Amino acid sequence: MLGYRILSILRDIPGTIMKKIYCFILMAACFLYGCAGEKGTPLWEEKGILRVGTDATYPPFELVSTNSGRPEGFDVDIISAVCRVHDWQPEFIITPFDGIIPGLKSRKYDCIVSAMTITPQREAIVSFSQPYYLAGQIVAVPLEDSVIMSVDDLRGRNVGVQLGTTGERMAKSLKGLSVFSFDNIGAAFIDMENGHIDAVLNDFPTTMEYIRRQGKAKTVGDLLSTEHYGIAVRKDDTVLLSKIDSALTIITESGEYDRIYRRWFSIPDSAE
Repeated sequence: MLGYRILSILRDIPGTIMKKIYCFILMAACFLYGCAGEKGTPLWEEKGILRVGTDATYPPFELVSTNSGRPEGFDVDIISAVCRVHDWQPEFIITPFDGIIPGLKSRKYDCIVSAMTITPQREAIVSFSQPYYLAGQIVAVPLEDSVIMSVDDLRGRNVGVQLGTTGERMAKSLKGLSVFSFDNIGAAFIDMENGHIDAVLNDFPTTMEYIRRQGKAKTVGDLLSTEHYGIAVRKDDTVLLSKIDSALTIITESGEYDRIYRRWFSIPDSAE
C-alpha cells in the first residue's frame, strides 16, 4: 500500500521537477561510489600501480628529464626497484614539496619519495620506511666569496632555503640572519648567483650536484646535521609500509641499491 502511494505521488510530480530528482539521485550515487572507491582497495593492491608523490626539482634525487619529460633520479630509481620486487608499476605525481604531505593525506598518491628527512614532526603525521639515505645540511656560497667560512659567519646575511625543508627549519632557528624561502632549491642558487642572497643552506648531496653542474658555488664549513631520508606513507597504510621496507631490504642485500647509488653520485661514501 505504501509503495502504491509513493508511486502515485511520483506520477503527480511535473516532468521537469522529476528530471531534477533523478539527476540528484544519480549525483548522490556517483558521490557515494567515488567515496567508497577512494577508501577501497588501493591501486597497488588491485592493479599493481603505486602512485608516488615527488617534488621533481631536487637533483640528483628527483628531477624531470629534459629528454623524456619524465621524472628521473636516485629516488626515482630506488622506488622503481621497490616496485619491481612486488611487480608494481610506479606512477609519479609531481607535487611542490611544501604541499607534499597534505597531498599524501588527501590520497592523491600512496607514498612520498622526495629526499624527505625523517623528523619527529613529520613522524607525528606520516609513517616512514627504514632510512634509505644519509645526508646533512651544508652552507654554500659564491665561488668568489672569502668572508663566509662557516655557519657562524651567516649573521647579518641573507640566506636562501627551500620551502618546507629541514634546511629552512635550521636556518630559521639561527639568530641574526634573514631567511628567504624558495619553491625549489635551484631558484635559491640562481638568486645567489645574481647577488640577491649571500648563501644557501641545503642538503649536502643536492648542493654538490648543483656545484658539479654549474660550478658557480662552493661549500664552506662542516656538515651541520645528520639526516636520514625515508619513504613516507599514511599512518593507516601499515601493509604498504611493510612491503616497502621488505623491498628496501631485498634491493640492499642484492646489490641493486649500490648500483643505483653509483649511477647518481660521484661523492665518496666518507663525505656523507
